[in-house]
Amino acid sequence: MTKTYQDLLSEAYDQITTIPTELAIDLADDPDTLIVDLRDRRELEREGKIAGAFHCPRGMLEFWIDPSSPYHKPALAEAKQIVFYCASAWRSALAAKAAQDMGFQNIAHIEGGFTAWKDASGMIENVAAK
Repeated sequence: MTKTYQDLLSEAYDQITTIPTELAIDLADDPDTLIVDLRDRRELEREGKIAGAFHCPRGMLEFWIDPSSPYHKPALAEAKQIVFYCASAWRSALAAKAAQDMGFQNIAHIEGGFTAWKDASGMIENVAAK
C-alpha cells in the first residue's frame, strides 16, 4: 500500500518532540541548543530567518548531519539539542524523524514553524541574496 505525505507526517508526529513556539523563542539564546532552518534559500532571502539559526536545506540534512558523509557539517555534530523548523512544521517534522532514525537524540521541531515564530514576534534576521 502506498503511503501519503499525511501518513508520513502522522508517523513522524507520533515519534518526535514538538516544542511550542514560546519555548523555542526561549531556547534561541541557549548555547546548548542549535536551531536549524530547513527552508529553501529563496525562502530565507524573501522572509529572513530566526536570528542566529543555522541553515541546512532539507534536501541536504541526512548528508550534513552524518559524520561519515563527505558533506558533513561540524555544527550539526556538536553535543547540543537540535531544533528544526521550516515554514509550517511539515518538513521539520520529517527532518526530526529522519535524524532520530539515524540515531540522533535530543532532536525536536517547532510547532507551527517559521510562520508561528513570526506570529509570536520572535527575533528575525534578514538574509542577503547570493
